[in-house]
Amino acid sequence: MDLSTIELETIKDDSRLWYYRGWAEMGLKMYNEAIIDFNKSIEINPESDSAYLSRGNAKAYLKNYTGAIDDYSKAIEIDPKDDYAYFKRGNQNVYLKNYTKAIDDYSKAIEIDPKNAQAFFNRGFAKSDLKDYTGAIDDFSKAIEIDPKDQEAFHYRGIAKSDLKDYTRGIDDYSKAIEIDPKNADAYYHRGVAKSHLKDYRGAIDDFSKAIEIDPNDDIAYVFRGVAKSDLKDYTGAIDDFSKAIEIDPKDQEAFHYRGIAKSGLKDYRGAIDDFSKAIDIDPKYDSAYFRRGVAKSKIGDSVGAVNDQSKYEELTQH
Repeated sequence: MDLSTIELETIKDDSRLWYYRGWAEMGLKMYNEAIIDFNKSIEINPESDSAYLSRGNAKAYLKNYTGAIDDYSKAIEIDPKDDYAYFKRGNQNVYLKNYTKAIDDYSKAIEIDPKNAQAFFNRGFAKSDLKDYTGAIDDFSKAIEIDPKDQEAFHYRGIAKSDLKDYTRGIDDYSKAIEIDPKNADAYYHRGVAKSHLKDYRGAIDDFSKAIEIDPNDDIAYVFRGVAKSDLKDYTGAIDDFSKAIEIDPKDQEAFHYRGIAKSGLKDYRGAIDDFSKAIDIDPKYDSAYFRRGVAKSKIGDSVGAVNDQSKYEELTQH
C-alpha cells in the first residue's frame, strides 16, 4: 500500500483517519512517519488515549524511552484503568533502569488485571535487577500459576533461585523450561552453571555442549565448558574450548585468562604468560590476570616480572 496516495484533504479534520494511517505506518516500521500522523490525530482530538499509546509505542521502537513514558503517562491520565499503558510504561522504566518505578507500574497493571501473567513476569524481572530475588521468585511463580507453559518464567525463576545459591531447585526450574522448549539454549547454559556450582562437572559439560549444539556461536558456553573441563583436569580439552571462544570473540578476556590457567595446568608457563598478557591488554584492570601472570613468571625464573605483577595485583585489589 502506498500511504502517500491517501488524500489528505479527506482526512485533515478526522483524527481517526490520521490515527489509522499512523497505525498502518507502524506495521511498515515507518515509526517517524507514524509519530507525525499520531501528532496530528492528537492535535485534532487531545483526549485520544489510543493515539498517545500508539505514539508511545512508536517512540519506544525508536528507543526514545523518556518520550514514550510521557505518552503512556498521558494515556493513563485520560484512562486511569488502562492496564496496558501501565505495563508499557513499566517496560520503558526498565530500559532506563528505573526499576522501582517499573515495579510500581507493573503492580498497577496487575491491580487492574490480576491475570496479567506478563506483568507478573516483568515485575519479577525488575525485582531481580534490584536483587530482590525472593520477591522475583514469588512473581515468576504467579506467572507460572496463570500460564503453566511459560518456559521463560520457569527459566528466570531458576536464575533467581541460583542467585540465592539454591542451585538444586534452580536446576529443577531450568529442566522444566527445557521440557517446554527443548531448543532453549540459555536454559541449558544456566543449568550447566548451576551443576558446576554443585561440582557436577560432567553434567555441566553435557549441558554446555547442548547449548553449543543449539547455538554454535555461544562463546560464553565454550568458556564455561572449558572451565568445567579444567575442573576435571582435562586441560587440553579446556584449551580447545577457550580457543574456540576466542575465535568467536577475539576480545573475550575471560577466555584468554582461563586458557592461561589451563596452559599453566600443563606447565606451559610461557604460553600462559602470553594469554594472561592478552587478557590484560583487553582489560588493563584485570587483577586476577596480573596475579596469575606473576605466578607463571615465577615458574620460569622471572622474579622481577613476578614481583611487578604481584604489586600491580595488590594495587588493583586494595580499592
